[in-house]
Amino acid sequence: MFARKVSMKLKPNAVAEFTQSLEKDVIPMLRRQKGFQDEITFVVPDGTNVVAISLWDKAESAEAYKNSAYSEVTKILSKVVEGTPSVETFDVANSTFHKISAPVLA
Repeated sequence: MFARKVSMKLKPNAVAEFTQSLEKDVIPMLRRQKGFQDEITFVVPDGTNVVAISLWDKAESAEAYKNSAYSEVTKILSKVVEGTPSVETFDVANSTFHKISAPVLA
């Protein structure tokens, strides 16, 4: 499994509009992407910053999304996000929900 972590700074008082855009526009788009597994979004209590983690079956699926639909997602969210989101990628080592565990080393 592969993960993309996107960190964003929200415009003032934009949490409600951000979460509505995510539910109405972004998540349906993600669900149409080959290899998409899950989306988990965290908003800090003061509503200024967001971390969104999308999970993918493999790095190639996440890369294909980055090269196609991701630009549309950033366009949709541009009305509530300040600046350019920061993106990091990871191999998933553990997930109790997805029943993934790190390999046992000999």
